[in-house]
Amino acid sequence: MNSRERLMATLRGEQVDRPAVSFYEIGGFAINPSDPNPFNIYSDPSWQPLLRLAEEQTDIIRMRGPKLSFVYEDVRNRHFSEETYMKNGSKFVVTRIKAGGREFTSLTRRDPDVDTIWTLKHFLSDADDLKAYLTLPDEAFIQKSDTSNLLTAEEAVGDRGIVMVDVPDPLVLAAQLFSMEDYTIIALTEPELFHTLLEKYAKNLYRIIEQVSEQFPGRLWRICGPEYACEPYLPPRLFNDYVVRYAGPMVKAIQKHGGFARIHCHGRLKAILPYIAEMGADGLDPVEPPTQGDVELEYVRREYGQNMVLFGNLEITDIENMDSADFEKVVARALTEGTAGRGRGFVLMPSASPYGRTITPRTLANYKTMVRLAKECR
Repeated sequence: MNSRERLMATLRGEQVDRPAVSFYEIGGFAINPSDPNPFNIYSDPSWQPLLRLAEEQTDIIRMRGPKLSFVYEDVRNRHFSEETYMKNGSKFVVTRIKAGGREFTSLTRRDPDVDTIWTLKHFLSDADDLKAYLTLPDEAFIQKSDTSNLLTAEEAVGDRGIVMVDVPDPLVLAAQLFSMEDYTIIALTEPELFHTLLEKYAKNLYRIIEQVSEQFPGRLWRICGPEYACEPYLPPRLFNDYVVRYAGPMVKAIQKHGGFARIHCHGRLKAILPYIAEMGADGLDPVEPPTQGDVELEYVRREYGQNMVLFGNLEITDIENMDSADFEKVVARALTEGTAGRGRGFVLMPSASPYGRTITPRTLANYKTMVRLAKECR
């Protein structure tokens, strides 16, 4: 089987020649190692063997969102503005929002040797801030979609893999307006107000998902954000309120046009697995093992793997830090547990990818182990 055939058969719950293996963001993100941008960590020579390994030896799952544009751009621009500046080699972005007679700002920083964005200041901090934010007109959020980039990416990857449509749920959009501390307080103490915020985001999201799933049917999707309602942040009952209620319709809209909805959720899964199953999710990632998570892959496969494809469950810290002999045992266990008994399917995959400028020989060797053992697994 080629990679596209293997991945699609896995999603459909059909027999495959071997488990698929994905490096997640490596091979998933749009990476150009030739880009001279000083923030392009992937231009470092140490990254090149790993990028080639992903492109040539893994079952590629390209992570792409549809092109989006604001329908009422004039309304959007009256309320939102952005400024970028450089300081000490780092990139800072200030975003301003005018709402309810107030001005809210966020500040982010990106350093040249780390592929991540640090939020130094969040927009909102309390219920009064949220009430003002909610006065923003719905027109400031309405977007239209264009799937031409998805079709182009799919054509480019060919039989080496598939394209996965990447979308947030309302919860992650809402939670990221606040610091984690302030978010949990609002979500716990102001549920009615918080639901109003989730509904505001859901209106636009549902419209986009319906459009894209109809124009780009039968593909894999990843829904990000449910982890914000996991323990220890929120009690499991609020996963039902804040995830099932809002991400559930997203799953149904994707499946309506033959698509496959994969839930992305780090951390503690055991108490919320029944809710994820209730949504009818087709897949789940990254099924983190203890101590990052609270459940073994074997348990998830046995109890929920009949209806869900499991993607996981290797920790990126193990890939970067574990010696080769020990890591080989971890990979072998994941393959055994992920394919044990009867189940819909399994894709060997890490929980994340390196985000520093340098790839060590140990890291590269452990990625090679993933590929080798997946190809040996029958």
